[in-house]
Amino acid sequence: MAARQRMVVIGGDAAGMSAASQARRLRGPEELEIVAFERGPFTSYSACGIPYWVGGDVSGPDALIARTPEEHRERGIDLRMGTQVDEIDVSGRRVRARDLASGEEAWWGYDRLVIATGARPVRPPLPGIDAPGVHGVQTLDDGRALLETLDRATGRRAVVVGAGYIGVEMAEALVRRGYQVTLVNAAEQPMTTLDPDMGRLVDEAMRGMGIETVNAAEVTKILTGGDGRVRAVATEHAEYPADVVVLGIGVTPRTELARAAGLPLGPSGGLLTDLGMRVRGHEDIWAGGDCVEVLDLVSGDTRHIPLGTHANKHGQVIGTNVGGGYATFPGVVGTAVSKVCDLEIARTGLLERQAAAAGLRFVTVTVESTSRAGYYPGARPMRVKMLAERRTGRLLGVQIVGREGAAKRVDIAAVALTARLTVEQMTALDLGYAPPFSPVWDPVLVAARKAFAAVRAAGG
Repeated sequence: MAARQRMVVIGGDAAGMSAASQARRLRGPEELEIVAFERGPFTSYSACGIPYWVGGDVSGPDALIARTPEEHRERGIDLRMGTQVDEIDVSGRRVRARDLASGEEAWWGYDRLVIATGARPVRPPLPGIDAPGVHGVQTLDDGRALLETLDRATGRRAVVVGAGYIGVEMAEALVRRGYQVTLVNAAEQPMTTLDPDMGRLVDEAMRGMGIETVNAAEVTKILTGGDGRVRAVATEHAEYPADVVVLGIGVTPRTELARAAGLPLGPSGGLLTDLGMRVRGHEDIWAGGDCVEVLDLVSGDTRHIPLGTHANKHGQVIGTNVGGGYATFPGVVGTAVSKVCDLEIARTGLLERQAAAAGLRFVTVTVESTSRAGYYPGARPMRVKMLAERRTGRLLGVQIVGREGAAKRVDIAAVALTARLTVEQMTALDLGYAPPFSPVWDPVLVAARKAFAAVRAAGG
């Protein structure tokens, strides 16, 4: 009988606990001991749901927790909460873990190591950035702290710094709580995950919802009052009063442990893995979730794309491989959806600047259409932008901005990108049609027809 092995997991959220759970399904406790370390008080929760908790769509943190520490332990996982791993000794095949309450440290040997340390919010070193009333939004504790500030605040002015997915979602949440919201953004328009012409649509819609957007403005400091609490956000040219500030500048991979251990990192600072999510060059170390870079199937480059969908898939792949099975994660096409109030925002594949950086020659088209047949009640406008490779007609990317029924249409394009379809092939896709759901020609297919025409007109 083979000797019992130990799987050590660093990080108790989506990737880490998915890996642990899947490995446990495949191998029992008599074959595989599983020890997981989580520095925080929660496991297996949806950080993506925090803006909707703040906005009142979900009732509280319990609704965002998929599985509690107790539930993991009942399934045979030795989960140690409030415990931080401070060092990975690769040559010694061990990690040094510290109980944050007692300060007690211990070395834990491993046969299989899983690194799922996630990402941390970007928090620029500005004067006043740590003042009371300034909040990041990454963990359930962050969400709870923000809600406590919102409940205590005497004024109703909020400034959101950053206009990516979290920034625009938090702007909506604060509007819904009755706050006067200013969004300060360093870029020329919100959502740099869109091309500028599509980002401008988001800017116009947010202004129409009563959100003040301040673009091309770098925050220089956070101003505080006599009580030490935040009172305003300053840029080079203006000050914006604030009773609360929310940082939505983005995240970076949390890979300090990996870097110190000499593990390979990519251009964005994320761990590099093979198709089985094994860290490159290390037979017994795997990594997944927001701390890794993934292969972009369209450009061929690695990218840091921190999404819960990827993290859970990574965990399944890792757990299967550690458990003695075989699984791969082939890569992503960069699909993401979001919304601000009733405006839906979606993208997949490459933006213009990304396609140019990859050395691709391409055409772009933009079409206006509706979510349903134009004569059917409730039809809402949407704009679809499509990129196609100039010579081959291969689909390169799609962006969609519109109202109800717009965002999830991007999934059509995500499948087409994964299958490496041309825009000509897309025009023949057999999509569902009925007037309550779509025009006769779905907006994505209208864009594909126009892109095919542009490819033919462009020649080689």
